[in-house]
Amino acid sequence: MSPQGSGGQPAWFRPSLPVKFVLTACAATAAETVTFPLDITKTRLQIQGEAVDRFRKTAKPYRGMIQTAIGIVREEGLFKLWQGVTPAIYRHIVYSGVRMVAYEQLRDSLLKKNKDGYFPLWKAVVGGMVSGAIGQFFASPTDLVKVQMQMEGRRRLEGKPPRIHGVYHAFVKILSEGGIQGLWAGWIPNVQRAALVSLGDLTTYDTVKHFLLRNTTLKDGSLCHGLSSICAGLVAATMGTPADVIKTRIMNQTRDKQGRGLLYSSTYDCLKQTIKREGLLSLYKGFLPTWARMAPWSLTFWLTFEQIRKLTGLNSF
Repeated sequence: MSPQGSGGQPAWFRPSLPVKFVLTACAATAAETVTFPLDITKTRLQIQGEAVDRFRKTAKPYRGMIQTAIGIVREEGLFKLWQGVTPAIYRHIVYSGVRMVAYEQLRDSLLKKNKDGYFPLWKAVVGGMVSGAIGQFFASPTDLVKVQMQMEGRRRLEGKPPRIHGVYHAFVKILSEGGIQGLWAGWIPNVQRAALVSLGDLTTYDTVKHFLLRNTTLKDGSLCHGLSSICAGLVAATMGTPADVIKTRIMNQTRDKQGRGLLYSSTYDCLKQTIKREGLLSLYKGFLPTWARMAPWSLTFWLTFEQIRKLTGLNSF
């Protein structure tokens, strides 16, 4: 038998930052794998209509969420719904691990809770945005690879030559074309989106959960965690979709030998061109699959995360 430490966990186990990072990575991997088909559907929807004048009669009509998913399966195969899942998991190991650890550190050490033991809303907002931005900055290269891999099937159907042949080749190609800096192409809208999504996800989950615990008869269990995660997914999708559309288009564009984008020169340029050609509502392309994905993603992640913490002897988040 292993000697026991405080809280019932083995003596070798300590609620250190690396341990919290690993637990978060496990929960994020499960959530990402389950919901990834919705992510590739969202990405394809966001790219449709790119560089096409919305007033031009020759413009092709967009397919909806279900039709896009069915089209991927019919035209490319069932398993193409998971194309790009490997860098997506890498991304979430870095992104979710860093942002969760950062948020908890900010909440418990720097910003601190009130005397009654609860975290004020304004502090939760600051903590959510800062931790999300930090996490996404470090994870941005893996996000870039994921977006490009997700679009490979569409390029082949259009008769275009493949740009990449796997995760390793994608990293090598990006480095050869744009250097280290090229790995952070699109990082500004990416970080902006992550700050908003993390604000919606972390802040909403933390706030709703403790509101329910203070003001209802719900216990700190799966029902409370589930209700909080559903609210978190909706708010995160609403706040993050516009920045996600811009981020996806900048990351997917072809680049010259100097690593400069051939379609958009900057985040603002992409935003301006998108609205001009496709209208303001185009910023919410892919909202339904984003929401449809974030709801089960949040549910899977938070339930798994809370259960893993409980099983390993950590306090509830």
